[in-house]
Amino acid sequence: MTSTTDSKTTTTIDSQRFGRAAARAAQWHATQKRKGSETPYLSHLLGVASLVLEDGGDEDQAIAALLHDAAEDAGGERILTLITQEFGERVASIVRACSDSLTEDAEVKAPWRERKEDAIVHLRESPDEVLVVAAADKLHNLRTTVVDHAAIGDEVWERFKTGREGFLWYHEQLHELFAERIPASRSVAAMAEGLEVLRSG
Repeated sequence: MTSTTDSKTTTTIDSQRFGRAAARAAQWHATQKRKGSETPYLSHLLGVASLVLEDGGDEDQAIAALLHDAAEDAGGERILTLITQEFGERVASIVRACSDSLTEDAEVKAPWRERKEDAIVHLRESPDEVLVVAAADKLHNLRTTVVDHAAIGDEVWERFKTGREGFLWYHEQLHELFAERIPASRSVAAMAEGLEVLRSG
């Protein structure tokens, strides 16, 4: 929910609804860790939700940020149905748009490059409200990689199937898309900074 006071738009969060979404995220990603670390995956989901709110996103977008990987990682269409029932069609549609695979078994997916190319095409056709969530997701991944690269150097690229080249290709393609479609987003400028650090590192 948004309200306007003195020409500034603020977002009001229903703590119970947001809390239910956070609990669902914790449930669906309970055993997952961030790549190459023992950090609970929930840290990423909370980080993305924070970035969405800082970028002016509303409650539905923040909840979609918490759940943006749930369908992709925890059951595909079955999870999307649950998200629709619990949080509404708008949240579910954003989650769907942010998913590059909806197979029930998260281990059975199309090849990485094929999925990412399809995801870029799909995001080009998605509304801005989706792009705000997607940009926050990619920014959080970039920031984590920048910090880890500073700590362990090029060893960080071993976490990614396509290494440094694939990681940079994908994030550069998305940054170009976000810069064109949502240029005022805080995430766009921050992504540019992160990419510059990784290119020169």
